[in-house]
Amino acid sequence: MSVSLYYCAGRATPLTVAETAAVERIVAAHMASFPYEDQESLYLYDRDDSRPDEIVAGSTKMPFDPGKVLPVLDHVLVSVTELRRALPGAEWRVRLDDLDVPWDGTGGYAFPGMRGADLAAELGGLQGPGLPSAVAVRPAAAGPSVLPPAGSGRGTVTKGEISKSTHCQECKRVG
Repeated sequence: MSVSLYYCAGRATPLTVAETAAVERIVAAHMASFPYEDQESLYLYDRDDSRPDEIVAGSTKMPFDPGKVLPVLDHVLVSVTELRRALPGAEWRVRLDDLDVPWDGTGGYAFPGMRGADLAAELGGLQGPGLPSAVAVRPAAAGPSVLPPAGSGRGTVTKGEISKSTHCQECKRVG
């Protein structure tokens, strides 16, 4: 059984050209600094015309390796925080399966205590963008992309694959 982080934003007005460019920049920076080649990263779904108010939506499957869960979760939440700040006036929903991820205007999306030095030390000096230690930045892949890394098993989500589940219906899709 897997656990996924789901994120979505909606508003009545579509993305502007400047906002679209900001989203692309944030995604490219995230992909360039993501610490694991073998794990799923920030993944934004293709635009869905049946959801006209949805401006951004995506999901990330959490790793099975317990030592990678917190760094991946933190890295993606930092990126979703940047997306939220770049898209004013949107209503956001961020969930780790059935659990809402709290929003803090200063710190962004995070669970209480997840970025504490004590937790990082207890878990063996975990590193990530919001964690006490800095994550090693790997070189950017060729060109910005909102697609998942090669070999992640996730591709473009089509309209026929949209989940009909009431669980986080605003942002959960099958991918």
